[in-house]
Amino acid sequence: MTDESRPDDHTKETTLMEFPCEFSVKAMGLAAPNFDALVVEIVRLHVPELGEGAVKSRSSRKGKYTSVTITFNASSRKQLDTIYQALTDNKRVLMSL
Repeated sequence: MTDESRPDDHTKETTLMEFPCEFSVKAMGLAAPNFDALVVEIVRLHVPELGEGAVKSRSSRKGKYTSVTITFNASSRKQLDTIYQALTDNKRVLMSL
């Protein structure tokens, strides 16, 4: 049996990323004074040690929306999936990239 035909291959996820790696997550929502703190709180549950300068916020042109980008060292695909799911599950987060 070759490596390509092992029965457990269907359970392995393939990714082009190598971990650990630097990764940025962006979340967007309606502008509110504490939206960036909410996003940081969600990500920090899965990445306790966020580095200095890891968080950048930006308002939309008309000020209705805010985007928050957090850059950190990702340890695994599972960690990223969990962060995206947590962001998506929060009703104040309209979109995450």
